Amino acid sequence: MNRVILTTLLLAFCATIYAQDGELLEYQQEIGGGAGIMNYIGDSGGSPLKHPGPMVSVFWRRNFNQRMVVRTHMLMGHISGNTKGNFVPTDPLSETPAGGTPTTVEFSRNVMEAGAQFEFNFFGYGRGAAYKGLKPWTPYLLFGAGVTTAFGGGGKFVGGLNIPVGIGLRYKVRQRLNLGFEWAVRFTTSDRLDDSGNMTKLNDPYGTRSGMFKNKDCYTTAMFSISYDISPKYRKCNN
Repeated sequence: MNRVILTTLLLAFCATIYAQDGELLEYQQEIGGGAGIMNYIGDSGGSPLKHPGPMVSVFWRRNFNQRMVVRTHMLMGHISGNTKGNFVPTDPLSETPAGGTPTTVEFSRNVMEAGAQFEFNFFGYGRGAAYKGLKPWTPYLLFGAGVTTAFGGGGKFVGGLNIPVGIGLRYKVRQRLNLGFEWAVRFTTSDRLDDSGNMTKLNDPYGTRSGMFKNKDCYTTAMFSISYDISPKYRKCNN
């Protein structure tokens, strides 16, 4: 009987340790969401801050350890732009001295993306015993791959692959609650994200040849996020 009581008290003590400092309790996954802005960069002469549009995202993270993370996500946002102040010819292959008749093109499109990315934390991320060298905050680098689609605004539905590259910052407010900020450039294989249905297209407006990622559209995302740790990984309690 005494052994049963002693074992019960020991297990309760271990559970208290798990809950208090997180030294013996790790979480393998996170679920969360974010909101921010999306901006087009392409043939209309866009820049990272010229035509910001809203965006939202939901994501799931798999934490392999305190440094290496894989994230899958879905996001939706809005891009827009125009060629005002930039020379865009109606007839790019014209042999006239001016290089073609100038025109102005505007577009406004919705963008959806699904993808995965690898994140590398600069510091061991987490809360726990000091000897582990963990920090409740860390900057990180990211890169990955995904699929981008664009629709609406009078243009055709288009899709392509994307390669995101960027940086971010994470902060663990509490043992299971995380805040973050992330900025990334997403290079795509499509040159028609800016399709407006206009007779003058912004894909190769100057008659130049394109490669897989050469002379293609891209967009940036800047997002604040919040996430919650799930799927605890318990370690054996030794006495």
